[in-house]
Amino acid sequence: MSGNLPVMTTSFVGRESELDTVRTALAQRRCVTLTGGGGVGKSRLALRVAEQLRDRYADGVWWVDLSNLYDDRLFTATVCDAVDLLDHNPRAPVEALCEWLTGRQVLLVFDCCERVLASCLLLVSELLAAAPQLTVLATSRQAIGVRGEHRIEVSPLSMDDEGGSGDAVRLFRERCATAAPAVSLDSPDSAEAALAICRRLEGIPLAVELACARLRESSLTEIAERLGSRLDTLVDETVWPRRHRALRTAIGWSHELCSPLERLLWARLSVFRGPLETADAQSVCAGGPLDADDIPRLLERLVDQSVLQQVGTRFRMLDTLCEYGAMWLTELGERDTLARLHAAHFADMLADAEAGWLSERQVAWYARIAATHADVRAALDHLIETDPDAAVEMAGRTGLFWPCCGHLHESRDYLERVLALDTPAGPSRTRALWALGITLTLQGDHGTALRIGEECTEAAREDGTPQSELFAAHTLGLTHLMAGRPQDAFDVSDHALITHGTSPPSGAPQLCCMVIRAFAHSALGRLAEAYEAAIALRRLSVRYGEHWARSYAFHQLAFIDLLQGRAHDAELHARAMLTSKHNLNDNLGIALALDLLTGANAVQGNGIAAARTSGTGNTFWRMLGHPNHGTPELSEVRDQWELQARKSVGDDAYDKAFHHALNDDAEQGLALVMQGPLPS
Repeated sequence: MSGNLPVMTTSFVGRESELDTVRTALAQRRCVTLTGGGGVGKSRLALRVAEQLRDRYADGVWWVDLSNLYDDRLFTATVCDAVDLLDHNPRAPVEALCEWLTGRQVLLVFDCCERVLASCLLLVSELLAAAPQLTVLATSRQAIGVRGEHRIEVSPLSMDDEGGSGDAVRLFRERCATAAPAVSLDSPDSAEAALAICRRLEGIPLAVELACARLRESSLTEIAERLGSRLDTLVDETVWPRRHRALRTAIGWSHELCSPLERLLWARLSVFRGPLETADAQSVCAGGPLDADDIPRLLERLVDQSVLQQVGTRFRMLDTLCEYGAMWLTELGERDTLARLHAAHFADMLADAEAGWLSERQVAWYARIAATHADVRAALDHLIETDPDAAVEMAGRTGLFWPCCGHLHESRDYLERVLALDTPAGPSRTRALWALGITLTLQGDHGTALRIGEECTEAAREDGTPQSELFAAHTLGLTHLMAGRPQDAFDVSDHALITHGTSPPSGAPQLCCMVIRAFAHSALGRLAEAYEAAIALRRLSVRYGEHWARSYAFHQLAFIDLLQGRAHDAELHARAMLTSKHNLNDNLGIALALDLLTGANAVQGNGIAAARTSGTGNTFWRMLGHPNHGTPELSEVRDQWELQARKSVGDDAYDKAFHHALNDDAEQGLALVMQGPLPS
């Protein structure tokens, strides 16, 4: 079953009647919205329902987290990312989403729609009209406004039931057992204190969890007394409406009980848009009384107090708590300073990633940049507004990473925005042109890509630097190659390597040009030269520990092995490419590797394995927005491989295996392929 539901890290308590109400509504309506105030449990309820209904939707249940959005222009790209649609077309992302959903039985869960309410209304309306089998479940502080929308108000947890406790107290007991296992709630006084706390907090789950976190250092009686004596004057009512006073009280009280340094860190962490590492917090948040060496301990303290959640080595803050921290950051007068520090940190991170690309750290850098995608976007947006030169430099550096990871529409959007800025010519601007050129080529917009490639070439001549010349040769060569002009691709890449190549290589653009030259050799039928170039490229890549260029060396070796009758060697090389591309999370490369593996299986007479790898490959091609669109020379032989596979096992057996893999979850199918050779 496909989908991407997040994993619950804590138990779900109560709400049986609400679960039944939402399940029933989803069986009868195509758009259901859970509304209610912050912290009331909308997201947890939606996630629980989605988990229970997985089997009802043949094409998966997909979770779209909008909590980190701060700009409507990022909305559609966020939805595409959530459903693994990495569209390699210049068309609008909305068109790609509509096409992807048409004919599919899918549940899309949009969480925190209040962030981008107008965009939600437009997109959800269009998707529901285009995809008759689509169902939408949304959470929002107010209704979206979609025609036919069914709204369900999510109430706080119940205070009392026939047993005298209710879901709120059940939640309190469970969280207490985790946060403070030494605290007993069995005595009448303790039970009464717990009930009093839950009543004061009006059964709001987030407020209850914050109170439980305080049991490590305060008694039940102390917590009940403090909450009972507080005045609702903690926060401006324009920010926190009066109907949320219980949550306001709990958050404000937790904030007051934090040490001054904990409060300062809480405020400064609100600048982050996604999960963060300790080093991120140290780089961005340190300063003044907050020493970088103190931050690891303070992060742990905020986790203990349920202000932060920790998953592995990364930390995240719930949306409602982040809003509170942002309000205090403004009160401290540090919002602009922290935005500047945040942008500088992620710009430096991309610079380090580019410098470390040709090394054994390459895979780790791809993972790092993928994990911080929301913060990289926020940093770029800030620099576009405040420091155009730095924006151009940073955007150009995304070219090694974003196109590889499928963020083509965002890459094009940001690069076109920075290149429209009034900035001087120079290597940074040339690199941004290179990044835009390869993005356009991968989208299939070869005409525009050629124009940008020629502009990049002219800019590189003016720069006069070897790196600029190599970048320009790569984007122009890639465009020629993908447009079916291998001689032009060879000429431009070969000239750049002869003129500007060094030993050892000078960096990423030199290896990029080496890849283009190897592919051009094979496309021109010069297989001996192509094989020799691929062997040299593989040897060089292994020496430095990098995987991107190595994977394309394996591609060429597998392809030539197939053409020259070495099917077993082709399978080994295709599997090596698949491993490298999987390490980089490069779905285009995974699709290409699966095509080659399909060919190797077909030529060896393993028709069922060929059908399975072809079906899995097609799931990845669909994620890329189009079927079977690889390099031109691979497209020519793909049909021949299918005919060989069908001949070896028969059409019925082939079709059955193919469609089983095609309808399976892409990652599960890939995992099966990567386990080793598939039996017949």
